Amino acid sequence: MQGNRRRDTSPELAVRRLVHASGMRYRVDYALPFDRRRKADLAFTRQRIAVFIDGCFWHGCQQHYAAPKSHSDYWRGKVEGNRRRDADTNRRLAEAGWLVLRYWEHDDPAETARHIAATVLSRRGMAR
Repeated sequence: MQGNRRRDTSPELAVRRLVHASGMRYRVDYALPFDRRRKADLAFTRQRIAVFIDGCFWHGCQQHYAAPKSHSDYWRGKVEGNRRRDADTNRRLAEAGWLVLRYWEHDDPAETARHIAATVLSRRGMAR
């Protein structure tokens, strides 16, 4: 597991490039206010938007996750723990007034970037 990237994955970089090209600026690998060890892949701090691009294996995507045959108890617990932590993160950010956007690594980067940009622009309009 040590060789797996926590940040700067290919899907994350593809989305970041497109969001940046649309003129948006954001923070990368942003430590969350309630737990400095949990990090948003992208964060728009003024609009209080946290973006996560979840890996299908690590977060248990309904479409693509297939449990490994060996050490299945370990992996079941690991993925379920990740799902519980994701739900807890969503809840705690919402309680703090943040909007959470979650996408899967298999989602189209261009569509994801368009959705992020539209959401940021709508929140900017609300802040005025």
